[in-house]
Amino acid sequence: MKAGWKDEGGKRTRTVSPARLAAFNILRRVEEEGAYAATLLAASDAEMRADDRALAYELVLGVLRWQRWLDALIEHYAGRSSASLDAPVRRALRLGLYQLRFLSRIPASAVVNESVNLAYTARLRSAASFINAVLRRAVREPQFDPASKVSDELERLAIETSHPAWLIERWVKAFGREETEKFARANNEAPPVTFRFTAQGENADELLNELRDAGAIVEPSKITPGAWRIKSASASLQRQAREGKIYLQDEASQLVAHVLDAQAGERVLDVCAAPGSKATHIATFGPSLSLIVAGDLHLHRARTIVKTAARQGIENLGVIVHDAEKALPFAEQSFDKVLVDAPCTGTGTLRRNPEIRWRISAPDIFDLAGRQARILRNAARMVGRGGSLVYSTCSVEPEENEEVVACFLKENAAFSLAPVNVSPAIRNANGTARTWPHREGSDGFFIARFERHM
Repeated sequence: MKAGWKDEGGKRTRTVSPARLAAFNILRRVEEEGAYAATLLAASDAEMRADDRALAYELVLGVLRWQRWLDALIEHYAGRSSASLDAPVRRALRLGLYQLRFLSRIPASAVVNESVNLAYTARLRSAASFINAVLRRAVREPQFDPASKVSDELERLAIETSHPAWLIERWVKAFGREETEKFARANNEAPPVTFRFTAQGENADELLNELRDAGAIVEPSKITPGAWRIKSASASLQRQAREGKIYLQDEASQLVAHVLDAQAGERVLDVCAAPGSKATHIATFGPSLSLIVAGDLHLHRARTIVKTAARQGIENLGVIVHDAEKALPFAEQSFDKVLVDAPCTGTGTLRRNPEIRWRISAPDIFDLAGRQARILRNAARMVGRGGSLVYSTCSVEPEENEEVVACFLKENAAFSLAPVNVSPAIRNANGTARTWPHREGSDGFFIARFERHM
C-alpha cells in the first residue's frame, strides 16, 4: 500500500501522520478558541509516541513563532493575500511551509504529500490542489526571502522576526533599534529547560547525579541561586517532575522568591498566586514561616495552587479565592512580606507562548497597567510597618513596569523603592531588576521591591 494511504475494508483512504494532524488541530484551537498551545500540547503527550510528540511540539510552536513570516511566504507563492484564504487552508500552508523552510531532514516530497493528505483528512478536499500547487512552487523557489523587497525598515524587521509591526515600533521607541532586533530574534528561539528542587527533592545531589548519569548536561543558573538549566535526559527529568522532586520554572520567575526573601516567623501574602510557582517556592524558603497565604481570582485556579503545593510536598500554604482589584479580606498591615506577581501581557514569555504576540493589542497594555496599579494599591495596605512589597511581571512593557512603579510611589508616601538583591548585571540604576531572553537567556521579567517605613 502506498505511503499516505490505508486500506479500510478494501477502500483506500488518505492518511496523515499523528504529529501533523495533532499540530493542525491544536493550531485551530489556539486560533479559534483562544487556547494556549503549551497547555494543549501537554494534554496530548500521552496520545503520541515520543517522536510524534517531539514533531508536534516543533510544528505548533514553530508555526506560531514564524506566523507573520510564513504568511508573507504564502502571499508570494500563492499570489494572493493570506488573509483572503480560509483559515484551515492558511493553517495547512503554514505547516507545510514551516517544514520546507525549517525542517531540512524531512524530504520536500513527503511534506507536500502529507500536506495534501492533511487537506483531505481535514475536509479541505476542494483546496487540496491549491495547497499542492503553492507548496510545489515553494519547493522550486527555496531561497525566496519575503522581507527582501520591503522598503520600510520597521515593517521589514517585523517580517524578518515575525512580530506585529506595532509591537516592533513600540519596542524601538522604548528600547532602541538594536535592542529590539536582538529581543525579537530571541523570541523565536526555544527557551532553555530550567528547574528547581522542591521540598520533596531533599537529596539534590542524588537527583543531579541521576540526571547526569542519564546523559544530561546540568548547569547552575548564572542569575538565580538554586536554579538549574538542563539539556537532554528528558525521561529522567519528567519522572522527577511527576514525582514532585523538581519543579520546572524559568530562572527569572524563580528570582522573585529570592527578592521577597521571606524569613522565619514572617507572615507572607501572594495576591495573584496561580498556578502556585512562586508561592510554593517561597514556602520552600521558609518552612518555619508563621503563615503563607496564596490567593487568586478564580476557584479553578486556586485549586491548581493546591495541587501544585501537594505535588511538591508543601504543607505551610493556605489558599483563598479573592479579587485583588478590590479590598482584600485581611486586616490592614497584617503581613510582613507581600508579593504582587501581576497579571500582564506576558511579552517577556513570547518564546514559550508565541501566540501572545498575535493576540494582544496596545489597548490591552494600558488596560492591564490600570489593573496592575489597582492590585498593587490594595496589596500595599496589607504590608506592616518595616515590611516589604515586591511587584513583578513577565512583561517588558514600560507601561506595565516602570510607569506602574512611578505611579505607586507618587500615591504612597509610606513606601520607598529599595534595591533588589540580585546580580548587578540585571539590576537597573533605580534598584529594580530586568531580565531579557537575548541577554540572560531567561524570560523577560521586571521586579521591584518597596519598603514600608510608616
